[in-house]
Amino acid sequence: MTRARPVLLSALLSSACLWAPLASAAGGAGIASPDAWPRIRKERIQKLLPLAMARANVDAWVLICRENDNDPLAVHVGCENAGGAAAFLFLKQGDAVRSLALSPAGEATALRDVGPLDEVVPLERGTDLYAQVASRLAAAKPTRIAVNSSEAVTVADGLSATQRAALEKALTPALRKKLVSSEDLVSEWLSVKLPEEVEILRKAAALTSQLEVEAYRAVVPGKTRDVDVANFLKRRMAELGVGDAWAPDQNPNVQSGPTRGHSHATERVIQPGDFIQTDFGIRVGGMWVTDIQRFAYVLAPGQTQPPKEALEKWEKGKKGSRIALAALKPGVRGWDVDKAQRDWMREAGSEPVMWGTGHPVGYWAHDVGPALSGAQKDQPAKGQAARIVRPGQVFAFDGFFAWKDGGPDQMRLVSVEEMAVVTDTGAEYLIPPQEDLVLIPSQAPAGTGPSRPGTTR
Repeated sequence: MTRARPVLLSALLSSACLWAPLASAAGGAGIASPDAWPRIRKERIQKLLPLAMARANVDAWVLICRENDNDPLAVHVGCENAGGAAAFLFLKQGDAVRSLALSPAGEATALRDVGPLDEVVPLERGTDLYAQVASRLAAAKPTRIAVNSSEAVTVADGLSATQRAALEKALTPALRKKLVSSEDLVSEWLSVKLPEEVEILRKAAALTSQLEVEAYRAVVPGKTRDVDVANFLKRRMAELGVGDAWAPDQNPNVQSGPTRGHSHATERVIQPGDFIQTDFGIRVGGMWVTDIQRFAYVLAPGQTQPPKEALEKWEKGKKGSRIALAALKPGVRGWDVDKAQRDWMREAGSEPVMWGTGHPVGYWAHDVGPALSGAQKDQPAKGQAARIVRPGQVFAFDGFFAWKDGGPDQMRLVSVEEMAVVTDTGAEYLIPPQEDLVLIPSQAPAGTGPSRPGTTR
């Protein structure tokens, strides 16, 4: 077991044994510098996009970018600074992709300097952008043209209704019939990470886990609230220069009572006998995010380890995570991974849960790619759950064990969430997984222990 002792914040921050591993990570800037993304983005377009287009069976991709209400994928192709409307075209040519931007002339020079594309074509004011796109597509003679319209993949749904209408009006009837959703292309492309990106995520995951354990060391049972633990982590994020992996008001989500799903931390006071669940993620380099949970158990006075039944719940949840990892390998569907864990949950006596086993993670906490879900009701694989797992994809996934807690609508949950990358032969955790519960004694030594993390008495 990992044992935590409540300490004053000043002692916590000055403690060499706690501060050293975090200092060695040098915060967010030490994991991924802000200038890493432009270089990596260009490499992704050159190395990964041609294969993704082939897998999605498209030979042209058109994005329309604009100011203020831009396409969600703008930062992935280089049009995040769009002012006037601009079109970014990616045309498959053999095993490569030719990329070009049709840009307002006033922005074309800067785009050439920093953009990841092969060519930037300046357009003078008053030029019909959509007519230019239609002309380029006609010359390329594509078979299928991907555009960002999708019901299933939100980030592949950036083409507005007016933009699509203008594009279709400019195209010939023959080209118009070739328009397809980019959801397959986007899922295939963004779900696979370069080795350098995997290493960034690995370092960020290590920092995420360290911070969660650090927060548990400041818990005083009977005084500390869930929201205090969350605020402690918020302060550490600011000190280390990392951002939120998802909605700031719900990151981290700290729950010491009945499960509340995706939510914010509350005023509930942590008590002996509680499992504490912290669902937490950070953003580094402005692009890459983590999603990891760490669990603690609050010992009752005189206890040196949790009761047998508490340990059994933990071990069953942990085994679910290991079963999911073993099922995660190239060629399977996301649904297959979820099914492996559902079978274990039934065998272990867990209550069913509404959430899928896991999801891709990387640019968003819930990234695009195969969803490790869909088997909750023994239905056939469909949608994102039917997508094929491939090497280079990174997932966050849970080992579940759930049990009733009082009322019919109240349930407690162990959800051992780790991050893993798919390899050529299987999958591996990004960092060593949590093996043992963090143990929090219910009585602090005399003279120590703030009423709330980060405060003094």
